Amino acid sequence: MANARPPLNDPPAALIQAVAHLLRPLVKLLITFQISYPFLVRLLKKTYVEVAERDFPVPGKRQTDSRIAMLTGVHRKDVRRLRNGGESLAHAPGPASLGAQIVAAWMSEPAYTDARGRPRPLPRFSQHGEPGFDTLVEAVSRQDLRARSVLDEWLQSGIVRIDDHDRVELQVEAFIPRSNFDEKAFFFGMNLHDHIAAAGHNLAGGQPARFERNVYYNHLTAESMTKLDNAVNRQAMALLKDINRQARELQRRDRGKKGATGRFNLGVFFYPTQDHESESDNDK
Repeated sequence: MANARPPLNDPPAALIQAVAHLLRPLVKLLITFQISYPFLVRLLKKTYVEVAERDFPVPGKRQTDSRIAMLTGVHRKDVRRLRNGGESLAHAPGPASLGAQIVAAWMSEPAYTDARGRPRPLPRFSQHGEPGFDTLVEAVSRQDLRARSVLDEWLQSGIVRIDDHDRVELQVEAFIPRSNFDEKAFFFGMNLHDHIAAAGHNLAGGQPARFERNVYYNHLTAESMTKLDNAVNRQAMALLKDINRQARELQRRDRGKKGATGRFNLGVFFYPTQDHESESDNDK
């Protein structure tokens, strides 16, 4: 939402209720990892100042401590301190996992897929002109990363296995870190950030509207939810694989072009629960 401006009237009650609802699973997670309320307040204060400074400027005027204090409710002395880099609470997330990039190439590049577009088993090393697992890692990694190190880690994690012909076989259709908490946390932050940003853009009347839809039903048995879970896994994965192939091809065409600075994030989630807290009065 470029040049967003805060409304002059009181915040909508429906929005406050929605924010309170979405905070519940977040606070549950924070308590689980012993992130206390005082620490969260410090983090919120810092974020309020950063967002106000970056996203709510006055055209042609310098952003001042007083105006940021007025917009956010943060005391002007704290605004000045935070704008001067007086507090650092967390490290910024790094780039997307190299492992995710390797799997994405394995699932989409013609050299590593079969006639049906599925990731095919790869020999450990390239041979007789046939690309191997080592070729795949070297093609994606710009670092001095050994294919053997990746293979050992992925065998340990169950991401790949060695088949009867001594080939490396992919065991998952998307890279889901199982043991690396930093990678899980990175995708947690990126995915929820982008989902909220898209929904917030639409809620504020941003144009064009972002695609943000969901399907909601209740009063279902555990057996029915299992059937739906299987259907979501099958159909959503087909969508993600197709978009992955298209995006990689378009990225290849756009590389080096002026204006090739855009990024997108497409995610699908399925949340089955017996928790009645989330139920709406509008039963379906």
